[in-house]
Amino acid sequence: MNSAPIRLILDAIPVAVAIILAITLHEAAHGYAALALGDDTARRMGRLSLNPLRHVDRVGTILLPGLLIVSQLLTLGRIQFLFGWAKPVPIDARRFPDPLRGMMWVAMAGPAMNFFLAWLAALANYALPYLPGFTLSFVDPFLQLFFLANLVLGLFNLLPVLPLDGGRIVAGLLPRPLALAFSRTERYGIPLVLVLLFVVPAVLRAAGVGFDPIQSVLGTLLPMVGRFILALAGQHG
Repeated sequence: MNSAPIRLILDAIPVAVAIILAITLHEAAHGYAALALGDDTARRMGRLSLNPLRHVDRVGTILLPGLLIVSQLLTLGRIQFLFGWAKPVPIDARRFPDPLRGMMWVAMAGPAMNFFLAWLAALANYALPYLPGFTLSFVDPFLQLFFLANLVLGLFNLLPVLPLDGGRIVAGLLPRPLALAFSRTERYGIPLVLVLLFVVPAVLRAAGVGFDPIQSVLGTLLPMVGRFILALAGQHG
């Protein structure tokens, strides 16, 4: 019997679980932050929950990441790149005393949740020596994946491009006239991110230049932030 499909499934499960938890809890944090600032829209619509199932988007959380996971495991034997999103929590910025600053704090909550989850994953490593072998063989790689997924998601969302959280933070820090002008770039934000993620690296590779702008930024920040969070958990690595 060919064990390759079984091995593929076993490899894909912890990756999928780690990514779904990281994405959906990131989105839940936005809803709780909005509630704390006076907007109960998410609660009234039944979307204020730490239950990941409430925030799953069938395409962005399951279908697209699943296809990327399976295709990369089949072709590369490893996960090199993932992209996805959760169902956005409904937020009405008009309910905040200062909509721009309110959205800034709500935006901060998403990456903050991811870095907090990465810290919890680092703390959970202390329990590994006490786990039986079969459980350890799943939990250990899952914690590494969960740590990495939250780091990447938190840092990616801090890119200063609307509608990413980093763009909301920039808008909240700018003087109001500049913030309003910057907010008008939101319609171009996702196309710009997709071009930087997919088109620019492909064009540069075709031209013989091995440069990926977003991967370069994340690749520089990831080790520094990762070491800092591990240090906060009393670990090194």
